[in-house]
Amino acid sequence: METEKTPGEEVIGLDGKPTSKKGLKKQQKEAEKAAKKAEKQQQQQQQTETESEDYAKENYGNYPLIQSASKVDRKLQKVSQLTPELSNQKIWVRGRLHTSRSKGKQCFFVIRQQKWSIQALLSVGDKVSKQMIKFAASINKESIVDVEGLVKTVHKKVEACSQKDVELHAEQIWVVSSAEPQLPLQIEDASRREGEGELATVNPDTRLDNRILDLRTTTSQAIYRIEAGVCRLFRDYLTSEGFVEIHTPKIISAASEGGANVFTVSYFKTQAYLAQSPQLYKQMAICGDFDRVFTVGAVFRAEDSNTHRHLTEFVGLDMEMAFSYHYHEVLDVIGNLFCSIFKGLQQNFVEEIELVHKQYPAEPFKFLEPSLRLDYSEGVQMLRSAGIEMEEDEDLSTPNEKLLGRLVKAKYDTDFFILDKFPLAVRPFYTMPDPNNKKWSNSYDMFMRGEEILSGAQRIHDPKFLMERAKEHEIDVSKIKAYIDAFKYGAPPHAGGGIGMERVLMLYLGLDNVRKTSLFPRDPKRLTP
Repeated sequence: METEKTPGEEVIGLDGKPTSKKGLKKQQKEAEKAAKKAEKQQQQQQQTETESEDYAKENYGNYPLIQSASKVDRKLQKVSQLTPELSNQKIWVRGRLHTSRSKGKQCFFVIRQQKWSIQALLSVGDKVSKQMIKFAASINKESIVDVEGLVKTVHKKVEACSQKDVELHAEQIWVVSSAEPQLPLQIEDASRREGEGELATVNPDTRLDNRILDLRTTTSQAIYRIEAGVCRLFRDYLTSEGFVEIHTPKIISAASEGGANVFTVSYFKTQAYLAQSPQLYKQMAICGDFDRVFTVGAVFRAEDSNTHRHLTEFVGLDMEMAFSYHYHEVLDVIGNLFCSIFKGLQQNFVEEIELVHKQYPAEPFKFLEPSLRLDYSEGVQMLRSAGIEMEEDEDLSTPNEKLLGRLVKAKYDTDFFILDKFPLAVRPFYTMPDPNNKKWSNSYDMFMRGEEILSGAQRIHDPKFLMERAKEHEIDVSKIKAYIDAFKYGAPPHAGGGIGMERVLMLYLGLDNVRKTSLFPRDPKRLTP
């Protein structure tokens, strides 16, 4: 309210400074305007806060580091078990965030668990806010998440997932372990068939350099389940035939196969070698009256072979057994062993084999029962008839092995066969010579798709004869004295063989490289990861 200015009296403005009546009036109007603006801003802020209130904030986020501080009474369902029978049931599932895409008020994502996957959907509603959608869309691929939701059947099959008939309508999503945003390879690229359009694939070295990610593909998951099946079927059949599983030393005092292809290791004040095979110890177990033995374990070969089928460390499936009068008794058992493995894979791993062939197409593996058996000389004659020039007692080269495999397949319609009676000159010192012709031996190899996967023989069980053969091979008999002594106290006639597990699986599946069936391959150029 304005007041009359009397002589000697000043008008004081709102800022405490002298002013005129007109100036004071202007200040008052500006103050009223500012107050109204502030009130309006406060109202807008309150409205914005009300609108942005996240009503779903209890349904998503990042778990604190799980340090087993408390137990959670919650059952996590397996993705493989999510079927239409669980429709409308609320479940929890843990898996990796395979892919995600958001659009407006929805976010689609795929949860992957080993070789199984399911599509999930977040939609804005009573339990899902816009902020929750934004959070889900921001989760890095390959992060491990816990998701709660309702299992729902779908009208159209979800072809991109293993669980094609259901999806998960999510209501909660929590990050258990976050992956880094930049991955050295994409799982989708590593899962893609080579030459599939213009889309990216991953080269072998990148796969092996980042093996952990490569192992997450559905193809890798399938391969190593089949590989576990090979070992289980090997064990089951031999156990059913009265074999005993043994475990042999991997650090030895002399080269088990002879030759220079051994790794030398420092052993206190002397040197030792990594075992090229469990050969000597299998035989010593036979001398110890175990009668039939097998072992599954690491084998080391210091061969500078950078091929598709050679490793410097691989898993050996080895067996040895005493026989009565002829080593073919053992050959029959080994042939039946392989038939049992092949049939077991066909019966128990249909889904896994299909998954592998989806990325790496191959012809189904064929075999005969009983197994086809040819003499080495018959194999040489087949090669000569095909135009190959080679001596009758000459060892098979890799190209000739493959050609023989193709010739056998064309003539007998089998991918597996046994070649018997190899030349003695190309076999180890402990191989029993053929009694009728010293040029040959009581030894054999077995082949899958034209590549050798087992080498075996009747072993010399007479100590004097064994020592003679060792000296012929220029082996220091003092270093294998314990082995030779084992035969001095009576040894039964026996035979056996050694199988390369990774090579068997590679050839059964028709893959092009043994590194695809070795979990962490070791070769002359690779010692990591």
